[in-house]
Amino acid sequence: MPTITTTDGTEIFFKDWGSGQPIVFSHGWPLSADDWDTQMLFFLQHGYRVIAHDRRGHGRSTQTAGGHDMDHYADDLAAVTAHLDLQDAVHVGHSTGGGEVAHYIARHGESRVAKAVLISAVPPLMVQTEANPGGLPKSVFDDLQAQLAANRSEFYRALPSGPFYGFNRPGVEPSEAIIENWWRQGMMGGAKAHYDGIVAFSQTDFTEDLKQISVPVLVMHGDDDQIVPYADSGPLSAKLVQNGTLKTYEGFPHGMPTTQADTINADLLAFLQA
Repeated sequence: MPTITTTDGTEIFFKDWGSGQPIVFSHGWPLSADDWDTQMLFFLQHGYRVIAHDRRGHGRSTQTAGGHDMDHYADDLAAVTAHLDLQDAVHVGHSTGGGEVAHYIARHGESRVAKAVLISAVPPLMVQTEANPGGLPKSVFDDLQAQLAANRSEFYRALPSGPFYGFNRPGVEPSEAIIENWWRQGMMGGAKAHYDGIVAFSQTDFTEDLKQISVPVLVMHGDDDQIVPYADSGPLSAKLVQNGTLKTYEGFPHGMPTTQADTINADLLAFLQA
């Protein structure tokens, strides 16, 4: 398996397919690089080099006890891009991965970066604070941690069966294969990483990170996102970056790169070619 070893000894698994301009995919919590299968095959067939890694503690990367915070996530991503000597890369992040991309660009600069895409992404800040009254109460995330600690396997069935893909909406036909694949990816990772990761994605404030980003950024968000509510995320992020475009998808769920892959892939390709 292709891996790199970070400065603190963590092995990060990655996939690297094809040639051409690189697209680097950062996955959501608590998944793995496998969540990008549809996108990686699509863009490989369109002549791009596609790269995706498993975040530390997720998928096939080391189930380390520590480092489950945005600084480490960004530094791990930087280590992958440096190891592969990627230039003119497009960084695409879904959910927590969107936070990872924003923090990586702000922390490590834009010398290797051409464009960025934030899909259903957690920035600017998910948790409710005095400065962010539209955020979700901290109790929501405390409850996620409690469910994970009590029965992770059961929790990882319930989340994709309901709000993650909008399968709890009237008239939406759940896909058992999608639900099982979400569960499979989640259970590959480590409970400690996933427990700590809830704090990382919910309590990190990306406002200053976003302000630093000057490369073109496409922000894609469904207005029926039940995981990262639309009003306090997508529109705000698009305004904070220096060169942002917001694309809103009526009725699309949080997991739209999977359930609405044809639409998302076509719009991603148009942004890359623009």
